[in-house]
Amino acid sequence: MNGAQALLKTLADAGIEVCFTNPGTSEMHFVAALDSEPRMRAVLALFEGVATGAADGYARMADKPAATLLHLGCGLGNGLANLHNARKGKVPVVNIVGDHATYHTQYDAQLQSDIETVARNVSPGFVRTAQSTAALCQDAADAIAAARGLPGQVATLVLPADVSWGEGGQPCLPPALPAPTAASDEAVQAIAQAIRSGEKTIVLLGGHALREGALRSAARIAAHSGVQLLAEVFPTRMERGAGLPAVERVAYLAELAGVQLAGARHLVLVDAKSPVSFFAYPGKASDLVPAGCTVHTLCSPAQDAAASLDKLAAALGASATQPPLALAQRPGRPRGPLTAPKVCKAVGHLLPENAILIDEAITSGLMLGVMTAGCPRHDLITLTGGAIGQGLPNAVGAAIACPDRPVIALIGDGTAMYTLQALWSMARENLHVVSVIFNNASYSVLNVELERVGAEKAGPKAKSQLDLKGPVLNFAQLAQGMGVHAVRASTAEDFCQALEYALAHPGPHLIEALVPESLAGPKRKVLPWLLRALPSLPPQVARALKRKIAP
Repeated sequence: MNGAQALLKTLADAGIEVCFTNPGTSEMHFVAALDSEPRMRAVLALFEGVATGAADGYARMADKPAATLLHLGCGLGNGLANLHNARKGKVPVVNIVGDHATYHTQYDAQLQSDIETVARNVSPGFVRTAQSTAALCQDAADAIAAARGLPGQVATLVLPADVSWGEGGQPCLPPALPAPTAASDEAVQAIAQAIRSGEKTIVLLGGHALREGALRSAARIAAHSGVQLLAEVFPTRMERGAGLPAVERVAYLAELAGVQLAGARHLVLVDAKSPVSFFAYPGKASDLVPAGCTVHTLCSPAQDAAASLDKLAAALGASATQPPLALAQRPGRPRGPLTAPKVCKAVGHLLPENAILIDEAITSGLMLGVMTAGCPRHDLITLTGGAIGQGLPNAVGAAIACPDRPVIALIGDGTAMYTLQALWSMARENLHVVSVIFNNASYSVLNVELERVGAEKAGPKAKSQLDLKGPVLNFAQLAQGMGVHAVRASTAEDFCQALEYALAHPGPHLIEALVPESLAGPKRKVLPWLLRALPSLPPQVARALKRKIAP
């Protein structure tokens, strides 16, 4: 075997079955070797950010890594944003980044760059350049082990061209991973004591604590002991819907998150990070933990969240408690001129059983959570790292990981343009993905932020940087040009009809929802004032306003 053939066998032997590729000259021996490994599916992306985002979406749903194949430092650089999202979501990805032959680097050719330095931004736990064909597969086995261990991570293996084409490759198996441990007895007893104190306690769930088993244990604890459950603002993957415990997510806006956390004396982290403001704002705190609140860690992302919650439930005597579960209920069918809330209502009305719901709708998706809470069980994927352009590539990967499950991706118009090439990959692979693009011709969230940060009064030049009106994008035509069935909808009736058709017919579909901005005009003007007023309002009033703005 040459190095590339042995590398592919090493990947496949380790259970890595999909490689999302955007190759160049340095990777040609790896590309040629793909035909030598029938267990490896190769999925071409027209942009590296699609390949990396697809690998992220695949791993979230398959619970194991995919590989990427990227071309030199520039190709890796093009894929960094979605690798950043994967890193923040603790998602396992194995990057294979081609490089010049080892003896060619001395000439500083046009595409020469320091790949390892680029990679460490998104792959701080494992970056390695293979130095020889003989050692290549051991390097790969180490990368796979690093990616798959808890917490999951992006592992990057740089593959020089001569290491790839060299003869004498020897496949290797990655080492068996140790089983993750549950929370220590000391941590469990300390947290149980805090809960028994009767002081307000919030349990913040993230990562694997948002899967069914852990959710049920957390809900037992809440029902038994009166603690409040919250989920991270942007979950990597959250199981939800009828028959599962309903958990409210921490709000994106720091002022609204402050309402949710107000009065807490104990905050218990379960595979979650202590909450902080998404951005810094003049005169506002970055740390969202209330003054006087003690933060406890039940388990870190490297531990077993479900087993840890089971131990805590047992310590509290809550193991047999029946938790409240979300009731099966759907919103009615929307009618009239189309708006973003009506799109969310239509999705809730029609969401099929066992769907995968991808939310990168930004401001247009404010009503999505409440509209789908009682729908049939589904998985929710969100924008873990805040780098937009994740949703469409995630949909590619999720659909490949779960070919029998419908995927619905709700995407803002601004974010859609970052990785629109994902539509071509959907068509090429004939994936059953329904992409819903909210076309409000604006970077709406940035208009909101402009009001919140206290910037100088915006003039026409500033405002022009935050709208998409010149020219207005036509996503239906763009999708059709990439082989995806697409329609535009400006009424709720048309949208529902289009969604029913798309769900009933396999293959990729795009529905362009022509909607006004959800937060515009007077709403946008009054929002900063309301947010500033929240801390001084009675708690009941503040909570009611929070539910109104972001239910």
